Amino acid sequence: MGFVRFNPLAPGRARRRTGFGVLAVLAGLLVAALVVNGVPERSRNARPPAEASPHPAVATASPTEGPTPIPAPRPPRNLPVVDYGPAPGGFPRDPDPMSTVRLGEGLRPIRRVAAYDAPGGRPRAYLAPTISGVEVTMPIVARRSGWVAVLLPSANRTIGWVPPGPWTTAILRDLVVVDRGARRLHWYRDDRRVASWPVSIGTRATPTPLGRTFVLGRSTLPGRVYADTEVFALGAVPDDPDAVPTGLRGAHIGLHAWYRDADLGQRNSNGCIRITRAAQRRLLAELEPGTEVLVLDRFAAPARLPGPPLPDQPA
Repeated sequence: MGFVRFNPLAPGRARRRTGFGVLAVLAGLLVAALVVNGVPERSRNARPPAEASPHPAVATASPTEGPTPIPAPRPPRNLPVVDYGPAPGGFPRDPDPMSTVRLGEGLRPIRRVAAYDAPGGRPRAYLAPTISGVEVTMPIVARRSGWVAVLLPSANRTIGWVPPGPWTTAILRDLVVVDRGARRLHWYRDDRRVASWPVSIGTRATPTPLGRTFVLGRSTLPGRVYADTEVFALGAVPDDPDAVPTGLRGAHIGLHAWYRDADLGQRNSNGCIRITRAAQRRLLAELEPGTEVLVLDRFAAPARLPGPPLPDQPA
């Protein structure tokens, strides 16, 4: 078995309306290789305690004042749209994919917006407000001449440049760091370490991709193997698509619970990040869409990290 497709959340059963929405049928989520014997049990939606959002989304409009930005060439209507499948090519690489400086702001399209390969450069694809029904928040990594660069979903360590237009920004307070060497996950809020847990990561043949990505959405998956908790789908995809089954090419890396804690702390997944049931439930209750997830080979895990630049300052 080894791989499982998304099971969408039923309308109205999401824990709170913070942009995750209803997950429609997606291309598939790359998950762990080990499964329990027999037929998996039917999953239940995680039901964290009712509470106010720990950090309500704060959105501001796309900037309309300040220096005149570099003009944006008009995009053709037939550009591809970035979705759950592999992202279109031609976009530049993330300029600092291993940075431990938190990406403290995210971009949320209001309507479809074009993403370019550089400020004033060539339009490569459209970014939509949702991907398969999930509201998308993409972390902002840089600003230049009135434009912003965002981490792209469905592509590893890749950015797209967006001119001023129909989009808003939201504050991102959290950072999740995965240390592949120590096989530990560290959760930071406002640059202070909140908690750490052991995790399992991908094997050497199917490694968990390095660099920064983000929480794209969440879903349920059937079977007690996932400890009856919801699953985070990340923006990252396998670095080597040929290492996964043909039917799941283009699948996304997941962050999810595992049914047996004794299996954690190993390199035994197909690229996903496995964590304890208690830890996953806490993260599900706390993390917002767009939260940055940084995967490193080594991480010292200090009690405090350097904060991001102010939203109105160059990155």
